[in-house]
Amino acid sequence: MSELPFADHDHDHCASGVLDHADKLAEEKGLRLTPVRRAALEILLTGHRAMGAYEVLEQLNAKGFGNQPPVAYRALDFLVDNGLAHRVQRLNAFTACTQPDRHHRPVFLICRDCEQVAEADARDVQDTLSASADRAGFVIERVNVEVLGLCPTCKGKAS
Repeated sequence: MSELPFADHDHDHCASGVLDHADKLAEEKGLRLTPVRRAALEILLTGHRAMGAYEVLEQLNAKGFGNQPPVAYRALDFLVDNGLAHRVQRLNAFTACTQPDRHHRPVFLICRDCEQVAEADARDVQDTLSASADRAGFVIERVNVEVLGLCPTCKGKAS
């Protein structure tokens, strides 16, 4: 993945890298990357945007995995729980993790026009949050930082 959010890149290479990591993770941890879970990850990898569970469900159904909501929600929960996807609260949606090979707490940059989502490096944000939590004696378990704005393409259209 490019270090720059919204940067042009070889998307096929990006997606195949995430899928390769998912296969390795499943093997190393003894996880069941079932066909429906893998298909859900492939669906999320079709573009760098967040997708609602029902949109994922429609595509899973088209691939023959059924049309009951638990099919999608269970697959998406598995992906999130294992660091292969993230939940984007603002959009009530999910996006594939573009850096699943490293533990991180990304900041999500969300374009308010096209709803493309990019993971941005959040080391400075993490450091600040960790220092504040340490001072308060608080242990951080989960962080979700979302920033709304315009991606370079939509910003150019608005100008």
